[in-house]
Order: sequence, then C-alpha cells, then structure tokens
Amino acid sequence: MSQAEAILLLVKLWGAAGALVALPFLAFGIDRVDEDARGAYVFRPLLVPGIVMVWPFVLWRWYVLATGRDAWPERYRPRRSNHRWVALAMPVAIVVIIGAGLSVRQTWPSDISPERLAPPPGEASQ
Repeated sequence: MSQAEAILLLVKLWGAAGALVALPFLAFGIDRVDEDARGAYVFRPLLVPGIVMVWPFVLWRWYVLATGRDAWPERYRPRRSNHRWVALAMPVAIVVIIGAGLSVRQTWPSDISPERLAPPPGEASQ
C-alpha cells in the first residue's frame, strides 16, 4: 500500500465515521444541543459536511450537553484575572516600540546627491 492509498483510506474512514455520527446527531441530538433547532428540519442537511469534518468535537459536545456537565454560567463570565496586567503592558509596549523605531532610524550617506527622474529617451513627456 502506497502512502497516497493510506491517506485516501484514512480520509474515507474519517468520512464514514463522520457520516455515522451525523445521521443520529441530526435526527436526535441536535434538539438537545440547540433548542432553537427543534422543529427546524430544512437546514439540517446543510450541517452534514461540517459534522463529517469535526465529528469528534460534535460527539464530545453532545455528550457534555446531554449529561448536564456543561457549566454554562462560566461560559458567559469573562475571565478578567489578567486584564490588569495586559492593560499596563500595552501602553508600555507602545512606548517601547515607538522609542525603538525612532532610535534606530537610518541615516543616508551624505555623499549621495539626489537624481532627477526623466522619461526614457524617445518617449514624449506629458
């Protein structure tokens, strides 16, 4: 078996597993995961390619929500423990970046004189 055949086999197995997950999830599980999906059947075939691609995450999320292990209040409470340090570091970083940019300015050699640009010979200027 060549490397290309092995990769193709893995892709086919992944797709088959995704299809086996997509069918029961769209028939039964989506109603438990998303309450707005109850009774909405037209959009479900549109989800099949995405579920086939990320079926391990779909299974994990379905399990977490079906067993009630989801801590939904924590999802909506922002984690602000590091905000103070980021708020102090950003202005310091901006000042350091501007200072570094101004201190490493390039100076041009003084012996190079400017040269006037002209159109190539034979072309009329406008």
